[in-house]
Amino acid sequence: MSDTGALPLDMQITELLIRDIAAGRLVDGERLPPEREMAQAHGIAIGTLRKALAALQNKGLLERVQGSGNYIRAQTDPASVYAFLRLELAEGGGLPTARVLSVDRLPKDPALPEFGQSADGHRIRRLRFLSGTIAAVEEIWLDGGYASSLSVQELSESLYYFYRTCLNLRIARAEDRVGQGPLPDWAPAEFPHRPGTPLPMITRISHSHDGQSAEASWTWYDPSRVRYTVRLK
Repeated sequence: MSDTGALPLDMQITELLIRDIAAGRLVDGERLPPEREMAQAHGIAIGTLRKALAALQNKGLLERVQGSGNYIRAQTDPASVYAFLRLELAEGGGLPTARVLSVDRLPKDPALPEFGQSADGHRIRRLRFLSGTIAAVEEIWLDGGYASSLSVQELSESLYYFYRTCLNLRIARAEDRVGQGPLPDWAPAEFPHRPGTPLPMITRISHSHDGQSAEASWTWYDPSRVRYTVRLK
């Protein structure tokens, strides 16, 4: 379950449960399976599971009743390191993971929307998954002023988590526009559509905690497998 750039196992399980709560797959008051059964189902040590459940409890999403079990305490908008990820499986939820295809520092193309202060940007191309299902391809441009260089190896599966912990950059809000666009020619062959195929496309501008625009991105997703959702607070 773990690989280069992956979140720690306990955080992965916490995030999976948070997204299942947000999607309504886990409802308020629902009793989770016994801890040993859950640990076996996820292929992790019981200590790792308990660390994940403790994090869930700290977020107010879990009540642990001695001698009875663990019960979901659902919230409308639970906190997550994937708070701005609006894609989920068609049936709801799904643990986000990603494989970085390339990272390049380049001069910003004049066709890009205005963001950041630097003339350069870090162009990050990724293949995204939800619980192992290929979901989307995306191209992200991070303003070059936040780092002199980036490598494939150092990027976390949650870029916003990486930004916060490694670049001291906190994304506070994101503006999305959903339209349609042709799948780019750099999409890997394993993506289930050919380059040039019209697909739903999300264009996003992300803003840092100080109000500056820090990032622009484009995401092409497979509508037969995943959906775009907005949760109202």
